[in-house]
Amino acid sequence: MAKNWHPVIDYENCSGCLTCANFCPHEVYSVESGKPVVSKPEHCVEFCRGCQKVCPSEAIKYFGDRR
Repeated sequence: MAKNWHPVIDYENCSGCLTCANFCPHEVYSVESGKPVVSKPEHCVEFCRGCQKVCPSEAIKYFGDRR
């Protein structure tokens, strides 16, 4: 799993649909007050981008992204 790569949620764009939390098989997310929270960033697989691709609000970027 990644030490320097994990999702960062832009809560201004996040609709709270929880698609990212429901998609991620690595338990990176938890849900607090109806919003996804990156509670276990160390579980993220480096360069995966799966949750970013399924986010309908385009609210996910990545810490450690070189783009």
